Amino acid sequence: MLLLAPGIRYFPDYFNQQQQTVLLENVRAVVAAAPLYIPAMPRTGREMSVRMTNCGTLGWVTDKERGYRYQATHPVTHQPWPEIPQQLLELWQSIGNYPQPPEACLINFYSETAKMGLHQDRDEENLEAPVVSVSLGDACLFRFGGTNRKDASQSIKLSSGDVVVLGGEGRLAFHGVDRIYPGTSTLLKSTGRINLTLRRVTAS
Repeated sequence: MLLLAPGIRYFPDYFNQQQQTVLLENVRAVVAAAPLYIPAMPRTGREMSVRMTNCGTLGWVTDKERGYRYQATHPVTHQPWPEIPQQLLELWQSIGNYPQPPEACLINFYSETAKMGLHQDRDEENLEAPVVSVSLGDACLFRFGGTNRKDASQSIKLSSGDVVVLGGEGRLAFHGVDRIYPGTSTLLKSTGRINLTLRRVTAS
């Protein structure tokens, strides 16, 4: 484990190749039940460059009309989200350092050209619990800074199987993905990156 900044822990190669393959199959089962869709930004309705879905009792969604929020159903199918795979629940128990289980796992799929601007994960009622992030597929350039958007930032290359935890002082750190490195992993059938982020949403 490496401490990238106060509260930001990095676990390189946390999942080996076999574990990644099993996790990918679990993700595919989630996507089969809750298909990836293209989210839209609040107010402008501008489409994001990632496709997303969720699993858990709650899922993070966004659209032009109602903005960022958590809800219990898929915004397109209107069906409840699938359960979080056991492998991810065990990950939370091992490194989350939080007594209650995650309620949401946001699944983002990045194509070769997709990015994610600097942002904070602060739509949760519970800001004491960490955000646990898993990378699968192609490597990415992950950027992180402080709790102010203008704080200096630094970057690290995340590879398939890596895990990052934002907790404590780093829970509200600004972070984002500047680029994808196509062809750096053979895990997926084609190029792209999957990012899984486990969150505890409610305060209870």
